[in-house]
Amino acid sequence: MPNAKVLSEKQAIVAELAEKLKNAQGAVFVDYSGTDVATDTEMRRAMRKAGVEYAVVKNTLTRFAVNQIGFEAIDSFLNGPTALAICDSDPVAAAKVICEYANKKDSKLTVKVGIVDGKVINADEVKALAELPSKEALIAQVLGTMIAPITGLANVLNANIRGLAVALQAIADKKSEGAA
Repeated sequence: MPNAKVLSEKQAIVAELAEKLKNAQGAVFVDYSGTDVATDTEMRRAMRKAGVEYAVVKNTLTRFAVNQIGFEAIDSFLNGPTALAICDSDPVAAAKVICEYANKKDSKLTVKVGIVDGKVINADEVKALAELPSKEALIAQVLGTMIAPITGLANVLNANIRGLAVALQAIADKKSEGAA
Protein backbone atom coordinates (compact mmCIF):
# COMPACT_ATOMS: atom_id res chain seq x y z
CA MET A 1 0.00 0.00 0.00
CA PRO A 2 1.55 3.34 -1.04
CA ASN A 3 2.01 5.99 1.57
CA ALA A 4 -0.34 8.99 1.73
CA LYS A 5 2.09 11.33 -0.04
CA VAL A 6 2.58 9.04 -3.04
CA LEU A 7 -1.14 8.36 -3.22
CA SER A 8 -2.02 12.07 -3.21
CA GLU A 9 0.59 12.73 -5.93
CA LYS A 10 -0.94 10.02 -8.11
CA GLN A 11 -4.44 11.35 -7.49
CA ALA A 12 -3.26 14.81 -8.55
CA ILE A 13 -1.77 13.36 -11.76
CA VAL A 14 -5.03 11.52 -12.52
CA ALA A 15 -7.09 14.66 -11.86
CA GLU A 16 -4.82 16.79 -14.08
CA LEU A 17 -4.87 14.22 -16.91
CA ALA A 18 -8.67 13.86 -16.66
CA GLU A 19 -9.04 17.65 -16.89
CA LYS A 20 -6.73 17.84 -19.93
CA LEU A 21 -8.59 15.06 -21.72
CA LYS A 22 -11.98 16.58 -20.92
CA ASN A 23 -10.94 19.99 -22.29
CA ALA A 24 -8.98 18.65 -25.29
CA GLN A 25 -10.22 19.45 -28.79
CA GLY A 26 -8.13 16.52 -30.01
CA ALA A 27 -6.01 13.78 -28.46
CA VAL A 28 -4.19 10.76 -29.87
CA PHE A 29 -2.86 7.74 -27.94
CA VAL A 30 0.13 6.05 -29.60
CA ASP A 31 2.42 3.09 -29.09
CA TYR A 32 5.91 4.58 -29.31
CA SER A 33 7.93 1.37 -28.79
CA GLY A 34 10.92 1.13 -31.11
CA THR A 35 11.00 4.86 -31.85
CA ASP A 36 14.59 6.10 -31.75
CA VAL A 37 15.61 9.15 -29.71
CA ALA A 38 16.37 11.36 -32.73
CA THR A 39 12.92 10.75 -34.25
CA ASP A 40 11.23 11.24 -30.89
CA THR A 41 13.08 14.53 -30.32
CA GLU A 42 12.20 15.75 -33.82
CA MET A 43 8.57 14.76 -33.32
CA ARG A 44 8.36 16.52 -29.93
CA ARG A 45 9.76 19.67 -31.54
CA ALA A 46 7.10 19.51 -34.28
CA MET A 47 4.42 18.96 -31.62
CA ARG A 48 5.48 22.04 -29.65
CA LYS A 49 5.46 24.09 -32.84
CA ALA A 50 1.90 22.89 -33.59
CA GLY A 51 0.70 23.65 -30.05
CA VAL A 52 0.39 19.98 -29.12
CA GLU A 53 1.39 18.63 -25.71
CA TYR A 54 3.07 15.21 -25.93
CA ALA A 55 3.98 12.98 -23.01
CA VAL A 56 4.49 9.35 -22.11
CA VAL A 57 1.69 8.30 -19.76
CA LYS A 58 1.33 5.52 -17.25
CA ASN A 59 -1.45 3.18 -18.36
CA THR A 60 -2.83 2.65 -14.85
CA LEU A 61 -3.10 6.37 -14.09
CA THR A 62 -4.50 7.07 -17.57
CA ARG A 63 -7.07 4.29 -17.07
CA PHE A 64 -8.28 6.01 -13.89
CA ALA A 65 -8.45 9.37 -15.72
CA VAL A 66 -10.38 8.11 -18.77
CA ASN A 67 -12.83 6.17 -16.60
CA GLN A 68 -13.34 9.24 -14.41
CA ILE A 69 -14.51 11.32 -17.40
CA GLY A 70 -16.53 8.63 -19.17
CA PHE A 71 -14.11 7.46 -21.89
CA GLU A 72 -14.21 3.78 -20.87
CA ALA A 73 -13.81 2.76 -24.53
CA ILE A 74 -10.14 3.81 -24.34
CA ASP A 75 -9.49 1.38 -21.47
CA SER A 76 -8.81 -1.59 -23.79
CA PHE A 77 -6.09 0.38 -25.65
CA LEU A 78 -4.08 1.16 -22.52
CA ASN A 79 -1.52 -1.62 -22.66
CA GLY A 80 2.12 -1.57 -23.63
CA PRO A 81 4.09 1.65 -24.06
CA THR A 82 1.65 4.54 -24.43
CA ALA A 83 2.21 8.20 -25.24
CA LEU A 84 -0.44 10.86 -25.48
CA ALA A 85 -0.61 13.89 -27.78
CA ILE A 86 -3.18 16.50 -26.70
CA CYS A 87 -4.22 19.78 -28.29
CA ASP A 88 -6.75 22.04 -26.62
CA SER A 89 -7.11 24.50 -29.51
CA ASP A 90 -7.21 22.46 -32.75
CA PRO A 91 -8.92 19.05 -33.11
CA VAL A 92 -6.71 18.08 -36.06
CA ALA A 93 -3.23 19.23 -34.93
CA ALA A 94 -2.29 16.20 -32.79
CA ALA A 95 -3.52 13.73 -35.43
CA LYS A 96 -1.62 15.54 -38.21
CA VAL A 97 1.74 15.51 -36.42
CA ILE A 98 1.38 11.93 -35.13
CA CYS A 99 0.32 10.57 -38.52
CA GLU A 100 3.08 12.49 -40.29
CA TYR A 101 5.66 10.63 -38.21
CA ALA A 102 3.76 7.32 -38.17
CA ASN A 103 3.67 7.31 -42.00
CA LYS A 104 7.44 7.71 -42.38
CA LYS A 105 9.29 4.79 -43.94
CA ASP A 106 11.07 3.39 -40.88
CA SER A 107 8.57 4.56 -38.27
CA LYS A 108 7.66 2.27 -35.39
CA LEU A 109 4.99 4.69 -34.11
CA THR A 110 1.49 3.14 -34.05
CA VAL A 111 -1.76 5.01 -33.52
CA LYS A 112 -3.94 3.30 -30.91
CA VAL A 113 -7.02 5.50 -30.48
CA GLY A 114 -8.02 9.15 -30.43
CA ILE A 115 -10.46 11.68 -29.02
CA VAL A 116 -12.04 14.50 -31.02
CA ASP A 117 -14.49 16.96 -29.46
CA GLY A 118 -15.38 14.57 -26.66
CA LYS A 119 -15.83 11.48 -28.87
CA VAL A 120 -13.57 8.42 -28.96
CA ILE A 121 -12.40 7.54 -32.49
CA ASN A 122 -10.43 4.53 -33.75
CA ALA A 123 -7.01 4.56 -35.42
CA ASP A 124 -8.44 4.68 -38.97
CA GLU A 125 -10.57 7.70 -38.06
CA VAL A 126 -7.50 9.40 -36.57
CA LYS A 127 -5.66 8.85 -39.86
CA ALA A 128 -8.63 10.20 -41.86
CA LEU A 129 -8.75 13.22 -39.56
CA ALA A 130 -5.06 13.87 -40.18
CA GLU A 131 -5.70 14.07 -43.93
CA LEU A 132 -8.18 16.92 -43.53
CA PRO A 133 -6.98 20.42 -44.40
CA SER A 134 -6.36 22.79 -41.51
CA LYS A 135 -9.23 24.76 -40.00
CA GLU A 136 -8.00 27.94 -41.69
CA ALA A 137 -7.86 26.21 -45.10
CA LEU A 138 -11.40 24.86 -44.66
CA ILE A 139 -12.69 28.33 -43.73
CA ALA A 140 -10.94 29.80 -46.77
CA GLN A 141 -12.53 27.15 -49.02
CA VAL A 142 -16.00 27.84 -47.63
CA LEU A 143 -15.56 31.60 -47.98
CA GLY A 144 -14.26 31.17 -51.53
CA THR A 145 -17.33 29.10 -52.37
CA MET A 146 -19.61 31.74 -50.85
CA ILE A 147 -17.88 34.64 -52.62
CA ALA A 148 -17.82 33.02 -56.10
CA PRO A 149 -21.51 33.69 -56.96
CA ILE A 150 -21.23 37.29 -55.74
CA THR A 151 -18.11 37.82 -57.84
CA GLY A 152 -19.88 36.32 -60.86
CA LEU A 153 -22.87 38.65 -60.36
CA ALA A 154 -20.55 41.65 -60.10
CA ASN A 155 -18.81 40.65 -63.35
CA VAL A 156 -22.17 40.24 -65.16
CA LEU A 157 -23.37 43.63 -63.92
CA ASN A 158 -20.08 45.25 -64.90
CA ALA A 159 -20.35 43.72 -68.38
CA ASN A 160 -23.88 45.13 -68.80
CA ILE A 161 -22.78 48.59 -67.66
CA ARG A 162 -19.69 48.41 -69.87
CA GLY A 163 -21.89 47.38 -72.84
CA LEU A 164 -24.24 50.30 -72.16
CA ALA A 165 -21.29 52.71 -71.98
CA VAL A 166 -19.92 51.40 -75.29
CA ALA A 167 -23.36 51.73 -76.95
CA LEU A 168 -23.80 55.29 -75.67
CA GLN A 169 -20.32 56.20 -76.86
CA ALA A 170 -21.10 54.72 -80.30
CA ILE A 171 -24.33 56.80 -80.50
CA ALA A 172 -22.45 59.93 -79.41
CA ASP A 173 -19.72 59.26 -82.02
CA LYS A 174 -22.35 58.73 -84.75
CA LYS A 175 -24.14 61.98 -83.86
CA SER A 176 -20.86 63.89 -83.81
CA GLU A 177 -20.00 62.51 -87.29
CA GLY A 178 -23.41 63.56 -88.61
CA ALA A 179 -23.04 67.08 -87.21
CA ALA A 180 -19.59 67.54 -88.69
